[in-house]
Amino acid sequence: MPAPRNARMTEKPPERQAPAFGLDLFLWPLRAASEAAAAQAGGFAQLMAATYGTPARSDKPPWTTPNRVRLDLSTMELRDFSTSADGVPTLVCAPFALHSATLADFAPGHSLVQTLTGHGCARVFVTDWRSATREMRLLTIDSYLAELNVAVDEIGAPVDLVGLCQGGVMALIYAARFPEKVHKLVLAGAPIDVEAETSLLALTARHLPVALFDEVVRLGDGRVLGQRIIDLWRPALNGTDSDATLQHDCSNAGRAAELRQRFRDWLEWTVDLPGAYYHQTVLWLFKENRLATGRLTALGQRIDLGAVRQPTFLLAARDDELVAVEQLMATRRLLGTPADRIESAVEPCSHLALFIGARSLAGSWTKIASWLRQSSST
Repeated sequence: MPAPRNARMTEKPPERQAPAFGLDLFLWPLRAASEAAAAQAGGFAQLMAATYGTPARSDKPPWTTPNRVRLDLSTMELRDFSTSADGVPTLVCAPFALHSATLADFAPGHSLVQTLTGHGCARVFVTDWRSATREMRLLTIDSYLAELNVAVDEIGAPVDLVGLCQGGVMALIYAARFPEKVHKLVLAGAPIDVEAETSLLALTARHLPVALFDEVVRLGDGRVLGQRIIDLWRPALNGTDSDATLQHDCSNAGRAAELRQRFRDWLEWTVDLPGAYYHQTVLWLFKENRLATGRLTALGQRIDLGAVRQPTFLLAARDDELVAVEQLMATRRLLGTPADRIESAVEPCSHLALFIGARSLAGSWTKIASWLRQSSST
């Protein structure tokens, strides 16, 4: 079993502002229901049923950096942005939380891929998760971990694994399950220990019954339909401050308008989630906190975070509306990595700005790229 955990922080965390938008859509439908006072499954079902149907699909957000599909798997296309065949491969595990993986390569000057390749990471890959079809409705966390493992084997282990938001949770599970296949680990904006500090996601999951989550899946015929969830949140989305999120220079009016439209298009385009995967994520990771407490089983083995001894970098957003800083930083005491091999940074930004904000990319992400290129023994 994992080593005993340190005592939790007793100091009351700073009050958080209500989010102008939501990224981690695992819990969006439930917060929407809460705000509409649909506290019971029947009322929630009526709210959701009015929006379900065949959603219209807009064009998928484009990738910014030239790339090719290295693997065509059932759960993802593995995209290859490499500029050289030399060096340790860097695999970016994008979030699978109802928005496109192009978050990792959003726009010129707002691209994590370009930041990494421009600062010495010559072999960069990104998991481009597929929208779930009805035939995929029974896929589980294990299904995604198994194909992530295929991707790692394809590009050549050990890899530097970079997990963004929910993709960070997946990356940490993978690193604990296959520690010999991970060279270095980066977790950014990831809710690892949801009991370490309060947050919107943790509170929503804790106080709403599983029946409500499952009702979302039932109404989607075994899936969570992303576009229908977006429809519920359209008023909040319309108020999103894209300029603050992108942290860009607004002096060029044409460029600013182009970025704002690109951001709106990215928010509008969604993927659908398998119902089984969604249920496990909400119940096991958010309601029961199994990963942080050593009670999660993946691909046939209990996940012991003490098995992770690789150099690790933790990156949080100070003003994160969804994931509290300590929910990520608590990972320090859960890993087997020696304390002097764990780096961390907190960017003064919101959740999304951590991944696509110009200042965040030029700041902490540039430092991370240099850190990845430093030699180390595992």
